[in-house]
Amino acid sequence: MKDILRRHSVLKDEIVDVINKQIKMEAQSSAAYLAMAAWCDVNGYDNCAEFFFNQSNQEREHQLKFFHYLVDMECEAISPTVGDSQHEFDKLRTVFEKSLEMEIAVTDSIHDMVRECRKVGDLATEEFLRWFVQEQIEEEYVARRCLELFDVLGEDKLALGMIEERILNVKYDGAGA
Repeated sequence: MKDILRRHSVLKDEIVDVINKQIKMEAQSSAAYLAMAAWCDVNGYDNCAEFFFNQSNQEREHQLKFFHYLVDMECEAISPTVGDSQHEFDKLRTVFEKSLEMEIAVTDSIHDMVRECRKVGDLATEEFLRWFVQEQIEEEYVARRCLELFDVLGEDKLALGMIEERILNVKYDGAGA
């Protein structure tokens, strides 16, 4: 039995490194979304706060998926320290703009990970990342649709109230509509 056990990490060091980097990015995103939720809550945007609390939870779940993957592959998963998050915003639209910027950065990072897997021939991790590639299509879509509400409705008090009413209904249906 001893002979058939792996004696070394299943994953190459460069893959372990990029996954640990992604774990930190997901943790930072979760913290940033908590800060956004708090700003929305303090400023009376209860539905927007709920939207960002949900986003924070999703990012935490993503972090744990990556963490568990490394552990399952008998690699060192590093629990990251998280830096300060922006917690002051000048207006609600700015919060949603920051959200889209973060999602684009995560998408870029996931794509870089896939490219690294292809470079080193890590088919298992590339397959694992497939779910995250699809998830980022959804995350960016939702972030863009939220911002479009500002473009369509405006930013006066009435428009902000309408955005607040609609924000929890912004979804991705898988068909790009």
